[in-house]
Amino acid sequence: MDDTALWQRTAGELGAAVGSGERSAVEIIESHLARIAEVNPTVNAVTQLLAERALAEAASLDARRAAGERLGPLAGVPFTVKENLGIAGVPTTHGLARFRELTARRDAPPVARLRAAGAVPVGHSNMPDLALGGVHPRSELFGETTNPWDAGRSPGGSSGGDGAAVASGMAPLGLGNDSGGSVRLPAAFCGVVGLKPSAGRYPADHRLGPDDPTLASQLIPVDGPLARTVGDLRLAHAALAGTDPRDPRAVPVPVEGPTPPGPWRIAVVRDPGGQGTHPAVDAAVTVAADALADAGHAVEEIPDVPRLAECLEVYGGLIMTEFALGWPRIEPVLPKESRAYIAMSMERNAPVDLAGYLALTGRWLGLRRSWHELMNRHELLLAPVFTEPPARPGLETSGPDGFERFSRALRLCAAVSLVGLPAVALPGAVVDGLPQGVQLVGPMYREDLCLAGAELVQRRTGVLTPVQPAPRR
Repeated sequence: MDDTALWQRTAGELGAAVGSGERSAVEIIESHLARIAEVNPTVNAVTQLLAERALAEAASLDARRAAGERLGPLAGVPFTVKENLGIAGVPTTHGLARFRELTARRDAPPVARLRAAGAVPVGHSNMPDLALGGVHPRSELFGETTNPWDAGRSPGGSSGGDGAAVASGMAPLGLGNDSGGSVRLPAAFCGVVGLKPSAGRYPADHRLGPDDPTLASQLIPVDGPLARTVGDLRLAHAALAGTDPRDPRAVPVPVEGPTPPGPWRIAVVRDPGGQGTHPAVDAAVTVAADALADAGHAVEEIPDVPRLAECLEVYGGLIMTEFALGWPRIEPVLPKESRAYIAMSMERNAPVDLAGYLALTGRWLGLRRSWHELMNRHELLLAPVFTEPPARPGLETSGPDGFERFSRALRLCAAVSLVGLPAVALPGAVVDGLPQGVQLVGPMYREDLCLAGAELVQRRTGVLTPVQPAPRR
């Protein structure tokens, strides 16, 4: 390993160096803690720093390796954890003062899986209040996270703390969740890579209290990793996938599927739903499409994705009907300034009655069928993450016009979440000093195809981060 600072290294390089004894886990954690001390006052991505605990875990890893134990592939690799995922012994605050003492009794399943591979949590990461106060990561307890590329742009969300931390070198891996773009959007806005896995691919536990979530909240949200390289995303995916007795939804599907014969058939949709795509984002799609075509794949532009308007209608109807039942309990917990986003969401997608809800569940299956038929004809779908450049902070909560503009730009992410397919988001280009994101959507449980396609794109674009954070204005 050369003299490049350890905090600039990939997760794969760090894990290999610890496993071989070339570097100690302690010095890797120390390097990242120093980087956090340097840049977090500007970015404000890491909320609850676990410095002493991380150093103790690293020392334990070093002792195990010295005793001859073979360590996992992510040994000594630091990672951040979104404020709504449990780290044993640490409050899971969801960004709210009401939950500042809500200490997790055990690790959430994805945290436990990364730990089992040797990774070390260095802290929680910022998000909007209860992931309901908007998309931009601004919370009651921890304030606002900035985009390290440009402090006047949002880092995206709701897993924006992880995106900003990874992009600025505070950790090579972040762990967030995505129910409509919340991993993919920070990847796009921060110039990193993010994986939204297939529904049921990773074990999860999203309970807030003793009750399990309702149907749409069981089947749409997924946890997912962020990284700077696709290779690191692949390592995290291998660690996170698999069954777990805590989650009966998790499927026993191999991480790698069969290699498709011949050139892959890759569909390209530049403007999902025909509602407009900014030229900067379209340029990123072009770069990605050219990279895939130059690699020998059959890239074909198609008119549109299946039944997008209906996907958005069903997505909003299912989620907001379920959410409306709990709103009287949730509303008093949220600060006043965080209620506007939900109010606009409920106005846009009015709750339906039982008959209407049951009809939505039937339409949901039909939509999934239509998308699966598309992915049976193509190995990958290439499209934008967000059809505009990285947004200004708080656009989605600025009023009805800003809310509609933001929702419209994020439309494809919501549809992909509804139908449960995997997707990798990554920058396709840098235009006017800002990363512009694309996503590669794959067939069910074929994250490996998404990752392989994303690697081809990243070879063309290069790895854009870590970056030195831009000062706050």
